[in-house]
Amino acid sequence: MRVFLTGATGFVGSAIIPELITAGHQVLGLTRSDKGAEALKAAGAEPHPGTLEDLRSLRTGAETTDGTIHCGFIHDFSNFVKSCEVDRAAIETIGSALAGSDRPFLITSGLAGFAPGRPITEADTPQPNAMPRALSEGLTLGFVPRGVRAGIVRLAPSVHGQGDHGFLPVLITLAREKGVSAYIGDGSNRWPGVHRLDAAHLYRLALEKGAAGARYHGVADEGVPTREIADVIGRRLHLPVRSLSAEEAASHFGWIARFFSADLAATSTLTQDRLGWRPTRPGLLADLDQEHYFAS
Repeated sequence: MRVFLTGATGFVGSAIIPELITAGHQVLGLTRSDKGAEALKAAGAEPHPGTLEDLRSLRTGAETTDGTIHCGFIHDFSNFVKSCEVDRAAIETIGSALAGSDRPFLITSGLAGFAPGRPITEADTPQPNAMPRALSEGLTLGFVPRGVRAGIVRLAPSVHGQGDHGFLPVLITLAREKGVSAYIGDGSNRWPGVHRLDAAHLYRLALEKGAAGARYHGVADEGVPTREIADVIGRRLHLPVRSLSAEEAASHFGWIARFFSADLAATSTLTQDRLGWRPTRPGLLADLDQEHYFAS
């Protein structure tokens, strides 16, 4: 299968490429730079010039391949609504290009905006007040009756591993800057995690075997209490660990406070049953405890 991959040079996308190639697939990877094109060639993929805002490039990539994995996203939390608007336009463009083809189309979503208090399952749908990115799920599934084998991969908030530049490195940087590793309240709210290589394997299985309209969870750790995350960071940096009130957290954590205060426990039972996916890489706390997260 020749696969169009957005986000091909990103943290997760760059892990998907060898996963697909090793399984015998070819990859057409979206890239916006010459440096990215060289990295894709070195990985065995074919570069496809363009950006998430270049709708013509997205349309061409989808039309000329056998399936699409939309892994790219503009992670600009200072203008998150705009990032989500770009994401929806990209999904609309790719989905329309694939209409009537019965080709697979996987998009990436997250776990924010679901019912709190119990682990989120694949059967759950985002709440009406969910974060804008989660609401792209409805747009994607709307292509199923239009003849697209569309599906969703929801990734844990902490997709971890060497080279991570997401939430965990932000927490480590804040602890260094503030001189304390903090959590909010009693720290019992939970974050799921998944290793990037396990996530890459899930994308391949969903591409090859996924059902139209299905939702899959990239979740290995169902929910790690945020206090335990803070404990590891504090121990590794030789810093005190302490609780912050919600008011203190806003000042300490800034934009990440909204995410670090959420309880996002989730399961992947249905995903594992349906696709035969089995996470095998180190869990969130074991991986966080490695030197690659703390090297200067």
